Amino acid sequence: MATQYCLKCGNLLTQIMLDGQIREMCLQCGWVYYPQWKVSSGCLVEKNNALLLLKRATEPWLGCWYLPAGYVEIDETPMQAAFRETKEETGLTVNVQSLFGVYPFDDDPRGKGILILYRAEVTGGRFTSNPEISEIGYFSPSAIPEPLTGAGHSAAINDWIMNSHE
Repeated sequence: MATQYCLKCGNLLTQIMLDGQIREMCLQCGWVYYPQWKVSSGCLVEKNNALLLLKRATEPWLGCWYLPAGYVEIDETPMQAAFRETKEETGLTVNVQSLFGVYPFDDDPRGKGILILYRAEVTGGRFTSNPEISEIGYFSPSAIPEPLTGAGHSAAINDWIMNSHE
């Protein structure tokens, strides 16, 4: 675990065993830090039975392909985050629609979490450059590029492939 400071009194936390789990606790005031999953959200965008994928130009997952997605911020819902992330990463405006799936992950160096993925339809905009993205494109089920990112993306893309009608 990363070194943490008490949110109640500011003292350094100490690792302890609590209810069978290693936790960090403040020995001064008794406050316990309980780590939580990170929540990310994104869009599954299709065009002519092809899936929109982005290639990362930065770490983590440098050189890997993924769906437009990112972490849900404290002042937005997962649907709002899916819309925002798609717009920020691609320049496209989308209509976020039905839930496609929820994918837990434990392989992201930034922490464990879940990816909430929605189907979305492009309603406007055009591809714009983004320093986090080196390539962008639509790929048919039989032409999905490799490698795929983890963090729930590879599982979601594989589900899409299994449900495609190519």
